[in-house]
Amino acid sequence: MPARIPIRQAIAAAVAATAATLLLGACGDQTGAGQNSGDSQAGAARSDAPLFAKLPKKYQDAGVIKVGTDAAYAPMEFIENGKIVGVDPDIADALGKQLGVQFVFTSGTFDSLFTSLNSGRQDIVMSSMSDTKARQEGLDGKGQKTGNGVDFVDYFVAGSVVYVQKGNPHHIKSMADLCGKKAAVQRGTTFENVVKSQSKQCEAGGKPAIGIEAFPTDAEAQTRVKAGGAAAGVNDYPVALDLALKADSGNAFEIVGDQIEAGPFGIAVDKQNSQLRDALKEALDAIIKDGTYKAALEKWNAGGGAIPAAKINGGS
Repeated sequence: MPARIPIRQAIAAAVAATAATLLLGACGDQTGAGQNSGDSQAGAARSDAPLFAKLPKKYQDAGVIKVGTDAAYAPMEFIENGKIVGVDPDIADALGKQLGVQFVFTSGTFDSLFTSLNSGRQDIVMSSMSDTKARQEGLDGKGQKTGNGVDFVDYFVAGSVVYVQKGNPHHIKSMADLCGKKAAVQRGTTFENVVKSQSKQCEAGGKPAIGIEAFPTDAEAQTRVKAGGAAAGVNDYPVALDLALKADSGNAFEIVGDQIEAGPFGIAVDKQNSQLRDALKEALDAIIKDGTYKAALEKWNAGGGAIPAAKINGGS
């Protein structure tokens, strides 16, 4: 059975703590769209940082770790006033203080992030990416080998959840209620796979398949649901919660049902870059221990996704 995590208590707490803001749009294939600058300038390495010596010399010399992301995914990573902000940039900033380098984020579409990592344009990917065995092994959705795969440093946990128009006009109570209806998702994501799996269950039970509409960006999927073109969307829980709280001042969407298939988000690192991977894990454990990790999550009402310790390739 997939893991299920109650969400109602988290929603109530987040509503009390969150001020309404406008829903941010998609960012497309931006380059240099923003960065998590911390308190130093790019290239200014801090050799006295606690874990500076753990880094490969390449990053010690550069003073920078280049990060690929899809910055259209509030509250995890999004653009505000021309800068990439959110949970992931704040965690990266804390990691940078431990390692003595700056994490510089560049935004692109989600399904292009592995390409940017494999080509060397980016050193890591940090974009609310689920750690899965398929991604570790470089397999596509059909189980075909498409690359060498990556290693993940797991830093967060979340599951998928269904969101609908405010008022729930189609009376959807769970993922199972999507049989015979249209669902909007972002292409290349784990929750696209969750909907495909549910669609097969629908057909196996003698019900109509789900009409899956996959879009290049998450914002396009949200717009489809908001306009009524799809009965529901499926997203990672912290993002769906942010939508329910903030889009149109909380009047656009609501969450239905519980989280399903909760699993880890990971920082993706090339498999040949094990020294960087291990340095990131040690830095993550350090910020978990000193409390800056918890503070970064709670700033964005994402404390429910906290993990007690870093793991490498903990996904299934």
